[in-house]
Amino acid sequence: MTLKEKIKLYSTGTALKGVMKILPKISDETWLTLVRGRIYRSENKNERDFLENLLVSLKHAIVKASPNVRKKVVMNLINNAMIQGQPKRKEFAKKYGINPPNHLVISPSMACNLKCFGCYAWKYPKKNELPYDICNRVIYEANNIGIYFFVITGGEPFYWEHLFDFLKRHNDCFFQIYTNGQFIDESAAKKLAEFGNTILCISVEGLKEETEARRGKGSWEKIMNAMDHLKENGVLFGYSVTAVRGNNELIVSDEFIDFFVEKGCFLGWYFNYIPTGKDPDLNLMPTPQQRDYRRRRVLELRRTKNIIPIDFWNDGPLVHGCMAGGKNYLHINVNGDVEPCVFIHFAVDNIKDKSLTEVITSNFFKSFRKRQVQTENYLRPCCIIDNPHVLREAVVEAGAYITHDGADTMVTTLAKSLDEYGAGYKELADKAWLEEYLSYVRAKKAV
Repeated sequence: MTLKEKIKLYSTGTALKGVMKILPKISDETWLTLVRGRIYRSENKNERDFLENLLVSLKHAIVKASPNVRKKVVMNLINNAMIQGQPKRKEFAKKYGINPPNHLVISPSMACNLKCFGCYAWKYPKKNELPYDICNRVIYEANNIGIYFFVITGGEPFYWEHLFDFLKRHNDCFFQIYTNGQFIDESAAKKLAEFGNTILCISVEGLKEETEARRGKGSWEKIMNAMDHLKENGVLFGYSVTAVRGNNELIVSDEFIDFFVEKGCFLGWYFNYIPTGKDPDLNLMPTPQQRDYRRRRVLELRRTKNIIPIDFWNDGPLVHGCMAGGKNYLHINVNGDVEPCVFIHFAVDNIKDKSLTEVITSNFFKSFRKRQVQTENYLRPCCIIDNPHVLREAVVEAGAYITHDGADTMVTTLAKSLDEYGAGYKELADKAWLEEYLSYVRAKKAV
């Protein structure tokens, strides 16, 4: 890194510290002027608009947050993860010929108090834990290559005895935690407000009836109480919802969105049901028509509601296709197996035996990235349900092993059905890609 680059990074950090103190008083445009050019450059209007909306919404959310949350969002998430880490990431890319992921997903424990049908993580061992020293080593190794943003999932993260110590120890990083919300009382909310370096995504299945049908009677009240505690203590949070055939329309309805905006949600994550884990059932998957409806509604909700909805499958254009295999992220499961994605339960390497760099540059992940660039339509990014041949080919080429019993059904007994689903969605997605995305690119080039 040149002296000029070091000075620029230092001045940016200093400027952000100053802005943090007067954040409620500065305009949205001043805020964007300060941060957008330093963290994101894209000629794609959809990407730019999404990021700018996210940054503005984040500014509005942290103005109301606890002082430490405000500080950690600005200094950990924006400064460290999006700005200060970039030189290390460029050095990695120059040395190894590939970009490192921008975040990691870690499942330190699979223990959970609920038994939800269709749970993607159900068949992992519940009694095991990823050794705490390994968890810490992963964070330090990630920091060394410019990664400061992490996702903690499971299982139920609040079952993990080391969670609060872990968050406190890595106080220069920022964490997103997926939780069922059953253990977030006032005491937990106060600790999270004090640490400041987390955003929580609480799982729901719709409103009360749908949520309790999957998560059990009484779960809704605990979720509502958890959100109230987080809001009162100034902790950022949102909802996470699995789209299935029965709730697909509800979870993108005005009724649903308005309810959770009122509760204080800053964002909402949408995950298409994937037939893996507990009793895989393709009949739970939204139909291709339902998936396309959800895609269009999410785009509309971003324009009309005071919340940031993100669809892990339908927002492929924002991340240029599939994120798996270390392109944007990877998953370290409870046994230390490093999987391309939380929904792909195959691995070649184990983090207990190899460094993070060795895993990122492995032949298994290279195989994924090689095939990802062959996907021309980013509305069909997934190597499980859109291009299932990619997963099968990568698994065979690398000799990957399954990470729990039954995980192989995705490439064996379910293969034909997944191919049929992918073909059914292709017709809708290709039409949308041509009319809504390529037409904009072509029009811009013609100007």
